[in-house]
Amino acid sequence: MPALFVLLWSTGFIGAKFGLPYAEPFTFLFIRFVFTLLLLIPLVVVMQIPWPSSPRLWTHIAISGFLVHGAYLGGVFYGIYLGMPAGLAALLVGLQPLLTAAFAGPLLGEQLSWRQWVGLGLGLIGISLVLGSKLELGESLFDGFGVSALLCVTAALMGISLGTLYQKRYCTSMPLLSGAVIQYVAAGALLGVGALLFETRQVEWSSTFVLTLGWLVLILSIAAILLLMALIKKGEASRVASLFYLVPPVTALQAWWLFDERLPLLGLVGMLVAITGVVMVIRKPVYKATKR
Repeated sequence: MPALFVLLWSTGFIGAKFGLPYAEPFTFLFIRFVFTLLLLIPLVVVMQIPWPSSPRLWTHIAISGFLVHGAYLGGVFYGIYLGMPAGLAALLVGLQPLLTAAFAGPLLGEQLSWRQWVGLGLGLIGISLVLGSKLELGESLFDGFGVSALLCVTAALMGISLGTLYQKRYCTSMPLLSGAVIQYVAAGALLGVGALLFETRQVEWSSTFVLTLGWLVLILSIAAILLLMALIKKGEASRVASLFYLVPPVTALQAWWLFDERLPLLGLVGMLVAITGVVMVIRKPVYKATKR
């Protein structure tokens, strides 16, 4: 089940690649959240999921939704829309545990171990190798996409990292399913305003777009959350966190198969180094019992 969750999660980047030729990023995401809420709200009612207990908690959950869903998905989709390969976008935002660990000290008072500092260094080295791998073929560093795409995905990385810290600090008592409804409403409102201000809001309702939208709504926004609830109930949520480092290579493999996106050997080595860094940051130390 944890492996299935990671496999489903990785298809979100591929869904962006399939759907963005038919709708602009903010418009695409706004439509996705509207359909998700039309299905998710009745599900919360039928399952009798409790709602957050106080207005303050509702506000905190909404703010986390702005960051975790609005800034994160908006940045990723816009970066891919501007030409960034899906595999590279997945790797960049996959560094979220590294950035979260770096911010956890000043914001939450958490101290990093030496292993985590080494992991942070490896993550930076790995992503530098991936970004610089194009140079070994004599190509421009931003061949196929511009600096704007990199800034968008960097904003997504900042959003998911700060959103995770914010949710950890203020939303620990958040009911998962009803909390997701509040987060989707907040993120949908943010992206809807973005679509009104910056996009034409034109959609080509092709079969590819409809199928992609259906996959993102039913599989990513509904099934993946229900699967996460099942994992938490079974006490396996920690295994999900430990398997998240598989998302970038799984996404890269899917992008290679579907869109012929390729990384040179140096880029593949860089991806492996970055993933190793993430594992070192998120892996909990194992303590051996000593005999007295």
